Amino acid sequence: MASAFVDESQVHVKGGNGGAGAVSFRREAHVSRGGPDGGDGGKGGSVYLEATTNLASLLSFVDHPHRRAGDGGHGGGKKLHGRNGADLVVPVPVGTIVRHPNRDVLADLTSSGDRYMAAAGGRGGRGNARFLSNRLRAPAFAEQAELGEEHWLSLELELMADVALVGFPNAGKSTLVSRISAAKPKIADYPFTTLEPHLGVVRVGGTSRQDAAVEFVVADIPGLIEGASEGRGLGHKFLRHVERARVLLVLADLGEDEGRAPSEQVRILLEELRRYRPELLERPRIIVGSRADRRPAQIGGTPAVAPAQVADASADPGLDLEISAVTGAGLPQLLGRLAVLVEEARGEAPLPRQATVVHRPEPEGVTVSREGSGFVVAGREAARAVAVSDLTNPDALEHVHRRLKRIGVDRALARAGAHDGDTVHIGELSFTYESGR
Repeated sequence: MASAFVDESQVHVKGGNGGAGAVSFRREAHVSRGGPDGGDGGKGGSVYLEATTNLASLLSFVDHPHRRAGDGGHGGGKKLHGRNGADLVVPVPVGTIVRHPNRDVLADLTSSGDRYMAAAGGRGGRGNARFLSNRLRAPAFAEQAELGEEHWLSLELELMADVALVGFPNAGKSTLVSRISAAKPKIADYPFTTLEPHLGVVRVGGTSRQDAAVEFVVADIPGLIEGASEGRGLGHKFLRHVERARVLLVLADLGEDEGRAPSEQVRILLEELRRYRPELLERPRIIVGSRADRRPAQIGGTPAVAPAQVADASADPGLDLEISAVTGAGLPQLLGRLAVLVEEARGEAPLPRQATVVHRPEPEGVTVSREGSGFVVAGREAARAVAVSDLTNPDALEHVHRRLKRIGVDRALARAGAHDGDTVHIGELSFTYESGR
């Protein structure tokens, strides 16, 4: 059975295509030659990714990765404009990072309502009524539809939690979360019970009017192993969910199952955090000995730490507390200290977000580069002039020539050293260069 939690996925986004402009002329009684009245095409809808707290996983993209916005309607006669295509808002969990296929970060959606336009809709073509001029009294052409943007994007989820539990497999993390919150993760007495993170909401205080309650979110991160920072096991996937946490709760197993002394466990865990991202060691943290009820007995069967003394961590000076999630020993003290740390962390500067690389649209100007024996003209307006025009119509082709000249293509080609007879490429259009044309 597939896991219900997915923290990496791909999504294919497609903006809606614009509608084509219409070629139409007025047809009225007693009007022998009516003027052009073709309407414009509608704009295609855009695809937006929006963060929401109603989702906790990227599972919905695994089997259905394609998302497409609505197309714009075509223009009609009597200057009727086509309808605009409907935008598509795609919900993603809070904490989702959107990446370009080259791994650059495009957006970091860390708050509910954060929105990123993943694919812009195509612009609608202009109808022939728009091309009426003193030179051209009966334009018999219109612009074609512009296609919407289309991309494959990578989505990565980093859990948004106030406290992250860090420990070896079977250190009692899931049991602790189930005891202090309403979360019910799967619990069993063998390593790697937790293969996916779980979130639990913890409420501390609030028993009187003077005692305000503190609520915070605890993340049960799957157990780390030595070498996790180098990608061993599922190390990188697990460690990624620690990055957003304000406070780290490091659990060292006091039971005999782990086979390592608590101090050695803590040393290895902190070293893995340092190797993965050194700034994690600057976060507020509390080091706790877990499963104190399973501490190996001393000679004569007497427990090493009496239940009433569990919270004092007297057996290991490297621990801040000792707890038992099974018996409840030490839990009130732990929650009290976590509440203080979380409130202090919330009052400080927000956690640093990943540097966002902004992919800006193609510049509005014109650039010319030599490729092989010809020249390539690049620029948003030049490409659009060619892409949306009906180049089989002589009037439309003449209009394209004038438009390209107006935006500076002729001057740019001349500066680049183009000579008569050279081949010039603009989008899908290729033509022979003639100076003065």
